[in-house]
Amino acid sequence: MELQESIPLLFPPEERAQLEISTIKGDASNRQYFRVTGPGGTFVVCADPVFSETAPERYPFLIVRNLFEQHGIPVPELLGIDNEDGLLLLEDCGDLMLQDEVPQLDSEHLAARYRQIIDILVRIQSIRPDSESTDAMIPFSLSFDHEKLMFEFDFFIEHALKNYFGGRLDDHAIGQLRDEFLAITGLLVLPEHFVLNHRDFHSRNIMLFRDEPVIIDFQDARLGLPQYDAVSLLRDSYVRLDSELVDELKRYHFEQLVRHGLTAMDEAEYLRLFDLMAFQRNIKAVGTFCYQTTVVGNRAFEHSIGPTLGYLREYIAAQPELAAAGRLLEPLMAGNSR
Repeated sequence: MELQESIPLLFPPEERAQLEISTIKGDASNRQYFRVTGPGGTFVVCADPVFSETAPERYPFLIVRNLFEQHGIPVPELLGIDNEDGLLLLEDCGDLMLQDEVPQLDSEHLAARYRQIIDILVRIQSIRPDSESTDAMIPFSLSFDHEKLMFEFDFFIEHALKNYFGGRLDDHAIGQLRDEFLAITGLLVLPEHFVLNHRDFHSRNIMLFRDEPVIIDFQDARLGLPQYDAVSLLRDSYVRLDSELVDELKRYHFEQLVRHGLTAMDEAEYLRLFDLMAFQRNIKAVGTFCYQTTVVGNRAFEHSIGPTLGYLREYIAAQPELAAAGRLLEPLMAGNSR
């Protein structure tokens, strides 16, 4: 059944003829989003082919959404599902993203907004598995382990180095760089420090609805260093924050982790691992942007490649473990510092 025919079936029969359905620009996934306006107000419908092939009790979006809701994380309300057609009917939380609000705020209000969001992040990172619930084990059975981090580094090699930037590095240099990526991965796989992470906690996945943050796109949640989501937020490919504010917010995140008993790191280790994690996360993002540009043909992300590469020099200068990778990446970074 076509989506334009199946979406109205989520609504009462008497309302279906009056519905207006429009497309919402989505993310870099196979999901499609629609805004539906009718007598009962406006709603968002997510169409996900994966949902049509997965039992609801095993579908990560529903598992993580319910987990977050149970722990007081603001997420869109779930209003209905159609498992057969892969549809989810959700509360409409508007179009205003954190990315849109940042330029409108003065420094005081911007810092306050980000502290508010870090408080939400720490609530996410405080969630522990419920031993009596098998459904909620999905995010806790996944992690940023060696395989996952190297998959992301290899994705960058394939789609950034060999494709989008093809010719900037020869095969020997790429092999050397992969060896450096392996070494960096070894520094980041520290299960004793792992907490739950949203996995894509940036300014396009934080909506502002009635002046309060609402978290979306959380279905890939998994365990990892607490710095992972902090990096996504503070070294965002879509919003560049003032360096002094970033330093203030890193300290705030660390202090909140300590306050809630979520880390045994000291501040120096937190900051070191923040830079190493930021390097990996930004490399991963560049790989995704290059893939979207060259393979999918979606050029909406291309303008974020340069700014994301522009972050790397700071980490490389600060952390000796990144020096060799930095030298090898110089042909990409040249002209992309900000």
